[in-house]
Amino acid sequence: MPDLVLERAAGGIVAGIDEAGRGPWAGPVVAAALVLDGTTLPDDLAVLIDDSKKLSPAARQAVFDRLGSCATFGIGAASVTEIDRINILAATFLAMTRALAALARRGMRPDLALVDGNRAPPLPCPCRMIVGGDGKSLSIAAASIVAKVTRDRIMARLDPRYPAFGWARNAGYGTAVHRNALYQVGVTRHHRISFKPIDNILSQHTI
Repeated sequence: MPDLVLERAAGGIVAGIDEAGRGPWAGPVVAAALVLDGTTLPDDLAVLIDDSKKLSPAARQAVFDRLGSCATFGIGAASVTEIDRINILAATFLAMTRALAALARRGMRPDLALVDGNRAPPLPCPCRMIVGGDGKSLSIAAASIVAKVTRDRIMARLDPRYPAFGWARNAGYGTAVHRNALYQVGVTRHHRISFKPIDNILSQHTI
């Protein structure tokens, strides 16, 4: 289970950064930068915070709803247009940079960022890459939850406009429902045309 060992060892203000949405065929990539206050973090909440992929939607939402009392976070995103223009890795870094800027606008300027993964984004503060960080650092795990809940809400808001794709359920990932809708309905402006599955379908109409 993730804990605050890395944050406490570093000292100062430490932000955890993680993203949601690198793999989907549609929608933005979203990142969160989050600073936990270990002095106000309830024990019963700490044990619930984990890698967002390991939690049910209801569990993620429950944690998200309580984080405001013990964490400060900023959210950043990169659009489908940006993903197609600069590639998904660069767009993910852009979203992370925007998340850190949003955190700074809330008066929190980290001395160090703990970032999930093995590639360092060009952040305006020192960063340390942690492979599997959402399973090791509470700050990263909490950031992963904030990013995932935020992105899922974005896709759920798009769902009524494009109901065939099932985005409220699959969040834009390449499920069978999503794939079948692409062949039946076509590619939307929210699809990542630089992704091979979408590029292969572009011979069909766009809605």
